[in-house]
Amino acid sequence: MKIALTSLFVDDQRAALAFYTGVLGFTKRHDIPLGDDFWLTVVSPESPDGPELLLEPSGHPAVKPYRDALVEDGIPLAQFAVEDIEAEHAKLTRKGVVFTQPPTHIGTAVVAVFDDTCGNLIQLIEMNRVENHAGVR
Repeated sequence: MKIALTSLFVDDQRAALAFYTGVLGFTKRHDIPLGDDFWLTVVSPESPDGPELLLEPSGHPAVKPYRDALVEDGIPLAQFAVEDIEAEHAKLTRKGVVFTQPPTHIGTAVVAVFDDTCGNLIQLIEMNRVENHAGVR
């Protein structure tokens, strides 16, 4: 079993596509009309055959209170791994991305949180290199 697709509720699918591709650098995989909405997915250019992120319409009545509560508590809805969080933070800040938490060391990782402009907080995470049992990095 493996993760092939995960959903992220967005307020506006077209605006989300513009942000996730134009700002974050993801690549559009599917853009299929489904009534008034779309089956709209993006993938990482670093893993084009990897998991897809479905930019799903947030119209269901349960979505708004759920996301509002997460944002109010500062809880990210998704996490994206990066190799160099300081560089990614600087690049995205130059592009106008608003961070609610700057890069912060949390022991085994460094994390930062930003507003995706589509109703969600997203966490970037850079895992620290750790020594294995033999003391080798």
